[in-house]
Amino acid sequence: MLQNVHLMPKYLYELEKKLNTFAQEGSNPNFRLFLTSDPSRDIPIGLLEKSIKLTNEPPQGLKDNMKRSFSFFKKEEIEDKDAKIKTIIFGLCYFHSVMCERRKFGTKGWNRVYPFSMGDLRDSSIILQNYMETNQASGKIPWDDLKYLFGEIMYGGHIVDDWDRRFCATFLDVLMNDFLLDEAEMFPFIEGKGISFKTPTPMSHENYIKHIESELPPETPLAYGMHPNAEIDFRTNQCTQLFDILVDLQPKGAGAGAGSIEDTKVKEYFDLVYNTLGLEGLKVNVDDVAGKLDEVTRGPYQNAFIQECEKLNVLINGIMKSLGDLELAYKGELTMNEAMETLEDNIRLDRVPPQWKKIAYPSERALISWTENIKARIDQLNLWKDDPSKLPKVVFINRLINPSSFLTAIKQVYCRETMQELNKTTIQTDVQKKMYYEADLPDLRKTDGALVFGFQVEGARWDLNSGLEESLPKISFSIMPVVNCRTVMLSDKEDKTVY
Repeated sequence: MLQNVHLMPKYLYELEKKLNTFAQEGSNPNFRLFLTSDPSRDIPIGLLEKSIKLTNEPPQGLKDNMKRSFSFFKKEEIEDKDAKIKTIIFGLCYFHSVMCERRKFGTKGWNRVYPFSMGDLRDSSIILQNYMETNQASGKIPWDDLKYLFGEIMYGGHIVDDWDRRFCATFLDVLMNDFLLDEAEMFPFIEGKGISFKTPTPMSHENYIKHIESELPPETPLAYGMHPNAEIDFRTNQCTQLFDILVDLQPKGAGAGAGSIEDTKVKEYFDLVYNTLGLEGLKVNVDDVAGKLDEVTRGPYQNAFIQECEKLNVLINGIMKSLGDLELAYKGELTMNEAMETLEDNIRLDRVPPQWKKIAYPSERALISWTENIKARIDQLNLWKDDPSKLPKVVFINRLINPSSFLTAIKQVYCRETMQELNKTTIQTDVQKKMYYEADLPDLRKTDGALVFGFQVEGARWDLNSGLEESLPKISFSIMPVVNCRTVMLSDKEDKTVY
């Protein structure tokens, strides 16, 4: 049995040759080779064709996860435990299931993808039993110690994002306390929402499984402390992925007209780039812009915008060269190669080609929307280049390839004016009660930072009067008003009223 073969892709080709040799020489009829692997594209097709393939899919949904988690413990292990340990293990199973299932909600669940496994649950239960035996004489449950070990070491050992770590700690604070031992409500923030799932009184292993089966409500984002809208986004992404796979499996040229539809799509995209948007003519002449500036007027903001111009010029050049080569191939002046075929296929499927992604900015947009977005980014730079010494009244921060560079420029301007050290400053955001198109936006001095627009809130909404509020049904995103990003000094005492 060879385990985790996806870690040794080169060896698999040698293995395939050895198996062919065994087959020719006539191996022992009882010989069997077992391979285990994570999903991987590096396993040779010949090896897959020879194999009987079995997959171990993780359970789907909170109920299946909880049943699997609790069934992981043997019957005799649960029956012999103290009542308090039984209840805490049940709470741990719920916590483990939530940690695993939140991954399906994307960045609303976790900022990163973490490999939580049954090993984390097993080790947490061992720690629980050891600690409970140590503190048996006092009769007190060391909640703080347990929460630290579960949230910072066992599960927290996987977590690398500060906000994810904060969520994990907060969830444990809500769950792991004395209320857990007294039929506590396990679903967070569900007052008045008509659903409930409580910890049962200590019972047998079999009855715990029955309790999960009968008492756990149908799958809902409320079980994770999330808004019902989260399920709409998750299901939409699920459908999109399914249909993307179906399109990829479809043979080329499938559908009416034997390719005529596809040809039309490619021609329409050429027309969009060359005629409608005119991308080639939108490039910013960086030398001309730099010539309008001198040592006094060329500051951090100007450097940030010039970098944006350079990066967008590189992207436009790459797009125009790829399309030019494809056009020449259509005319018969160039031989069609793999890169051109990939470009053609992606245009037909309305996807950003991989060769453009390498020189572009991160984006989830489809190709047409992505191309139109490039023009919006250039339009902002074209408005700025006429008088590059001045900062635009409002900067569309979502149209910058490197927005963090612009935020650093805000700090640099402040430090130059006030003679402060850059590493002792941070950006504070003050949300205004106005949208970008309102004329009476405040005039800022250099040390007051910059007005930016383009933030969106996902999983909540921003109310102009009261600030952050619950999402409205079926509306996933909320556009933020203008935000004043300004520099403040880092102080030892953190101000809890600002972000």
